[in-house]
Amino acid sequence: MTSPSSIFTAPALAAYLALCVAGSALPATLYAQAGMHAGVQTRAQAHADHDAHAQRAEHGDRGDDGADSVRHDPHHPSRRDERPAHYWRSMAFGFASSILAHESAHVITSYAVGARPTFGFDKGRPTVYSGIDVNVDPRKQFLFSSMGLNVQAALDEGILDVPHSRGSPFERGVLAGGIATALFYVTIGRTASVSDIDYMARTSSLSKTDLTFIYGGVALLHVARIHHDDHYANFFVRPAPPSEPGLRVGVNVQ
Repeated sequence: MTSPSSIFTAPALAAYLALCVAGSALPATLYAQAGMHAGVQTRAQAHADHDAHAQRAEHGDRGDDGADSVRHDPHHPSRRDERPAHYWRSMAFGFASSILAHESAHVITSYAVGARPTFGFDKGRPTVYSGIDVNVDPRKQFLFSSMGLNVQAALDEGILDVPHSRGSPFERGVLAGGIATALFYVTIGRTASVSDIDYMARTSSLSKTDLTFIYGGVALLHVARIHHDDHYANFFVRPAPPSEPGLRVGVNVQ
């Protein structure tokens, strides 16, 4: 009996991609204004505000009234969206690349252990089948099932560790893809018919709980590192303009 690995780990992941693409393509602006006022500034924003106040104090608060009105007008075109063009589309590509890396790892591992992977459908979901008899070669099956999450975790770790220019939309998408996949598999995906966690538990001495702590712990560690790195400020939310307290949470449709 050969075992499967689902190509798309959850409908929520596909929905996330659709929202990201829609957010960069549809016409009009729609936000849900979150009722969060105190303590929502990022460290980068706080430093920027402090520098701005210091400069105004140094120059006796003299400045151009027109520029000042633009700076404090949340509806001015220059203040509506300070993120790069195609931000969400680039992030969606990064997210999809992470999922592709996950599935490519399954396929490459299958060939590496001498099997022949195949593709099919499981309850309508595109699925990679390992081509490995789980009863004859449980260790090979463990390698196949674990390699997708391993590669995503290693990729995210490399992004967070290797010195480079951080924080691009594509890079954020890759990180989000790795974290979302791991958190899916250690929660609602633990018992799915094509669950990597389920097959790893069946082909090793590790229980589902053990695997949940391992992969879930790594994902949460990455979340904590992202949270404390100013290069990834506003990773999942968009700050309101400086004159509006709080955060804008929702989908940007322009």
